[in-house]
Amino acid sequence: MKVLVTGATGQVGRSLARTAVNEAELVPVSHSELDIGDTDAVLAYVRKQAPEVIINAAAHTAVDRAESEPQLAASVNAEGPRHLAAAAREVGARLIHISTDFVFDGTASVPYRPGAATAPLSVYGRTKLAGEQAVLEILPERSVIVRTAWVYAAEGSNFVRTMLRVMNASGAVRVVADQVGTPTAAASLAETLWKIASEPRITGIHHWTDAGVASWYDFAVAIAEEGAALNLVPPTVTVTPIATADYPTPARRPAYSVLDKSSLAGYGLVPAHWRRRLRTVLGEMKSG
Repeated sequence: MKVLVTGATGQVGRSLARTAVNEAELVPVSHSELDIGDTDAVLAYVRKQAPEVIINAAAHTAVDRAESEPQLAASVNAEGPRHLAAAAREVGARLIHISTDFVFDGTASVPYRPGAATAPLSVYGRTKLAGEQAVLEILPERSVIVRTAWVYAAEGSNFVRTMLRVMNASGAVRVVADQVGTPTAAASLAETLWKIASEPRITGIHHWTDAGVASWYDFAVAIAEEGAALNLVPPTVTVTPIATADYPTPARRPAYSVLDKSSLAGYGLVPAHWRRRLRTVLGEMKSG
């Protein structure tokens, strides 16, 4: 199974390389090697590689910056998936496209199912939704949309690494407590993407995160506790809960974005709890 992975140097792209299944012939490509916003470049590259599966892990994920860079966000998040879907259609490949909880407005009180109404609040969310729609329109029979949330890894730019840095620098952090979702280790998502790649019966929209529910404050408290146990941060770190209104950002974020993952349960995909996954990632940081 020849698998082309875009966004290969990002958190998920690197995790896909580390967790690749034995039967996969991996073709990783970074943004510097392929701009998925360039339709001609995408078509030429996909024709040359002729993959059986494309996993699109490329995205403009700087949520706040997207508010001032809407064209760039649209090129990567909306037009990029469109170009990949068109190229996949030409060569007969499946396309697995990673999307986000930001397609929802966060007003729900129960986990969002894949078919729930979308209403993004930000440029990032709107461009990601446009990418989903393009993929489903162009490649309805051979595409999979996988929405995820709060992704982090031992490397890259993410909440866990930011918290560790601030905790060590100042011994205290103030973290939003009224936004609720589910932290998701990049390795967890990558393992699931490989299972989907190996199962051609899976199509349409699905959700995947680790198990459980947390606010950003809960997540930070866990990072402090687990980090202290591994001597990654001092045991005296103070984590203070604040409201979203106390930490204004350019982009609006959904207050509730827990995702219902039950549609993948029939394929034997059962998530581990987010705190267990966090412990594993922090252990990687300690040993790395």
